[in-house]
Amino acid sequence: MRAILVDVTRCTGCERCVDACVEKNGTDPVKAQIDRLVSADGLSENRLLSVPQVAAGRFSRLSCMHCLEPSCVSACLVGGITKTPEGPVVYDPEKCIGCRYCMLACPFHVPRYEWGETTPFMRKCDMCADRQAEGREPACVEACPNEALRFGERDDLLREAHELIDRHRGAYLPRVWGEHELGGTSVLYISDVDLGAMGWPGPRTAPIPSLTEPLIAKTPFVGLSVAAGLLGINWVIRRRMRLAMESAAGTGFGESMGTDDDGRSSTEGNS
Repeated sequence: MRAILVDVTRCTGCERCVDACVEKNGTDPVKAQIDRLVSADGLSENRLLSVPQVAAGRFSRLSCMHCLEPSCVSACLVGGITKTPEGPVVYDPEKCIGCRYCMLACPFHVPRYEWGETTPFMRKCDMCADRQAEGREPACVEACPNEALRFGERDDLLREAHELIDRHRGAYLPRVWGEHELGGTSVLYISDVDLGAMGWPGPRTAPIPSLTEPLIAKTPFVGLSVAAGLLGINWVIRRRMRLAMESAAGTGFGESMGTDDDGRSSTEGNS
């Protein structure tokens, strides 16, 4: 499984990776620059990658983390998001129904919605899955001038990350972000400052699908139960209304006929 290793100590915040991502995904570069100013984390439907400042003098790549057990995948009711064996978490707009559950499920709040489009879709980084299929590395990795981004097999990158931490003691915090958090991710980080500002949880946080999948699995049954209950209530109300109307109609008919002292109807007495 392939992954990206981000070395925060090497990132200068030049945003060459962002420019490469915008060009590769064909998003509007002008809107991307505007979104950089108005978006809290720099991400938007036009800007699938950002480089926020995580501490004084420290910047870091931010985009989809491509979790090993993605909560967005477990939350999607129609299979519009999948985790590929190669590593990327990819999105299929042909299956999307626009529920935006993926946006709610993501612990990093990464997926963005095309609110301004007539036919909107969800947008997020797919780790250049098409480029990977051609044997090429992601556009952001290729564009980085400082080797702050490295691409390769996840196991190899983890080994390299731990070797760097051991070899340069004091230069990095003793942690590889993404190794275990939320079940692990395919974007890994080493840094000399804490990355909590990026939304990283504790180092042993359990994967979210372990919490969401039982609920998602029950959703069809809950929906059917609610629908059956509503139909039952509707049937009872309609039956009561029908009986009330029949009763009212019967009472009105008897009064209109009337009876004389002999018990005969007034209509018979007049004939």
